[in-house]
This record gives sequence, structure tokens and C-alpha cells, in this order.
Amino acid sequence: MSKKVLVVDDEKLIVKGIRFSLEQDGMEVTCAYDGEEALEIAKTQAFDIILLDVMLPKMNGFEVCQQIREFSDVPIVMLTAKGEDMDKILGLEYGADDYITKPFNILEVKARIKAIMRRTTSKAAPQEAARTITSGDLSIDFDSRRVVIAGKEINLTAKEFDVLELLMVNKGKVYSREQLLKLIWGEDYPGDARTVDVHIRRLREKIEPNPSEPKYVHTKWGVGYYFKG
Repeated sequence: MSKKVLVVDDEKLIVKGIRFSLEQDGMEVTCAYDGEEALEIAKTQAFDIILLDVMLPKMNGFEVCQQIREFSDVPIVMLTAKGEDMDKILGLEYGADDYITKPFNILEVKARIKAIMRRTTSKAAPQEAARTITSGDLSIDFDSRRVVIAGKEINLTAKEFDVLELLMVNKGKVYSREQLLKLIWGEDYPGDARTVDVHIRRLREKIEPNPSEPKYVHTKWGVGYYFKG
């Protein structure tokens, strides 16, 4: 089955180029040219990945990303013309999984898309031995990729789920930020360890009764992070 991609950018030449290249690889591409249009399409159709420009008419890419995260954990790659670290981190703050800085090489875009899809596909088929893990009020289901706390489902992004899954499966094992970056984001990810800190903080805000005094995801100062239920 061909992968479905939503490409969102107000520069029609860029969209045309990305669309042509991805379709050459057998992907099914849908296009949007402003934030509101992108959000409506994302609500009504299912995609395997979204390429989302930051600077959009009507609603910027960060706002679109944040609103999509309220109902979907589809991988989102932000496209930004700015190279400052804060812009990149801000994209991740809103729930993006990756970013690509313009001007970009279309081969880089395709390589990044395929890497994210490989990781997403591999995570969708967890080990047979452990389909569900429960710790206190927290329960994680690997098949459906659902997280439930005290009977209430918590909406995590794809990367937040991946981090929680890794830590829960390896309960008590301390992972450095560099190890988590390599295992969750992959060898070819261009970001740095701050990406991990952002996702850990966002994860704690969603699953911890008191994020400043974590019950589940703990910090081993000077070393890294681990799960303790």
C-alpha cells in the first residue's frame, strides 16, 4: 500500500517539486497551501506523514502542528526557512517529530521521510511477549499505541510514546540523552540532546500527577532518564 503524505507550503513551486519527487517514489501526495486548509484536510483524511511549513497564511505551522496533536500522533516534519536553534526547538515543543531547514535538497527530504516511516512501522509491531505493561495507574498498550492513566486515555505524540515505551520496557535502566536520541530518533537525526529534554518534559506534563516531582519518568542527575513505577 502506498504511503500517504500531506505537503503544506504556500510556495506552490516548492509543493510542486516535493509532490513530483514523492510521487516518483510511489507515494500518494495531498497538498495544502495555508494553515486552515491543512488542518481541515488532516481532520478528514489519514496520513502516514505530514510535511508542514512554519510560515503559512491564516494559521502558522506551529499552530497547525499543535492542533493536529490534539487528535493525531501522525509524524510531522516542520519545514523552516530559519536556521536558529530556537525555531527548531519551538517546532518540537508543539509536537513536531523532526525539522528540515530551507533551502533543502529533495533527496534529503525523501531520506528523512523514509527514515521516519521505517521507525514508525517498526514500532507498530512490538514484541509478542509483552503487549501491555501496567505500572500503578499507568498502562501502555503496544498494539494500539494507547496510554491510559486511571482509566483516562492520554494523547501522546509518536515520539513521546516511543520514549515512554522504551523506558517502561526497560524499567530501571538509565538511558543517557545521547542514547535516547540514537534509539528513538535514529543515527541520521540532525538534532541534539535538547530534543530529548523537550520530549521528556512534555511527556511528564501529560502523565505525571506532579511533573516537578515525577512518579514514573525520573532523572538520574548527570547521567540520564529512567522509568520507576
